[in-house]
Amino acid sequence: MTLNDLSTAVLAATLSLGASFAQAQADPLPSWNEGATKKSITDFVARVTTEGTPDFVPPSERIATFDNDGTLWCEHPIYFQAAFAIDRAKQMAPQHPEWKTTQPFQSLLDGDMKTFFAGGVKGLLAVVAASHTGMTTEEFSRSVNDWLPAARHPRFDRPYTELVYQPMLELLAYLRSNGFKTYIVSAGGIEFMRPWVEKVYGIPPEQIVGSSGVVEFQLGADGKPVLMKMPKIEFVDEGPGKPVAINHFIGRRPIFAFGNSDGDLQMLQWTMAETGARFAGIVHHTDAEREYAYDRESHIGKLDKALDEGKAKAWTIVDMKVDWKTVFP
Repeated sequence: MTLNDLSTAVLAATLSLGASFAQAQADPLPSWNEGATKKSITDFVARVTTEGTPDFVPPSERIATFDNDGTLWCEHPIYFQAAFAIDRAKQMAPQHPEWKTTQPFQSLLDGDMKTFFAGGVKGLLAVVAASHTGMTTEEFSRSVNDWLPAARHPRFDRPYTELVYQPMLELLAYLRSNGFKTYIVSAGGIEFMRPWVEKVYGIPPEQIVGSSGVVEFQLGADGKPVLMKMPKIEFVDEGPGKPVAINHFIGRRPIFAFGNSDGDLQMLQWTMAETGARFAGIVHHTDAEREYAYDRESHIGKLDKALDEGKAKAWTIVDMKVDWKTVFP
């Protein structure tokens, strides 16, 4: 090989590596494996953002809604807000000596979690009510921010805010870079999510739609106005409540929606019911090694009817084990 031949070969290899690097750098979804699922997302975004085509959607109408639990972050073995409520109730116990002999607090304080969870939703709601009310919105926000850095997931031993899905973080950023406005529409409490979602997801608090309790304007002892969290449910943002909440708080029908359970079915149905380019996505938890595997029989994030309808209507169903290179950051 002559010196010229060698120079030509080196130049060709350098250009090839440079092209590969540029292509990798340009990939907006690097944690997604190549395939039909990833392509369905990028093809849809290209369709609705290409001016002069029938599917073009103006930026003002590019609304994307995402469930949170099980869609943007992990939700097993219990919803993370429930873990917060339990920890918060234990912290508050010294101020409530009556809890020592009152269920469900007695079993919770005794560490008898089997009895506690046997109380079902009613018992958990009692703990949520006790741990989420009787304080100002600012006090509650501080309690969430104090809990998050110290709390650890029982299996992964990491802060809960580190158990967000890296592929979904990339998807949120990709949509925003293409003129979409991203919203969370979750059954989780709106006051629980607002303190941390902007830092973690890049979604500001005014774009969070969630379940809410009654909040009252009051004047404190010093005459300063405060908003007090009262022990009464105002709205549950789950199932058919999600389209209602989207209509009430956002005022535009999404063209892109992602969920992971039957609780998201009506949001997906409502998104797809309008004419024009539409996208419905479902995260299917199939990876017991890196996260969890569950669907039809799960007590958390049950995916049954939505899975059947998603397959029948050719919605995009993400197989976590197959479609994601990595799960957590």
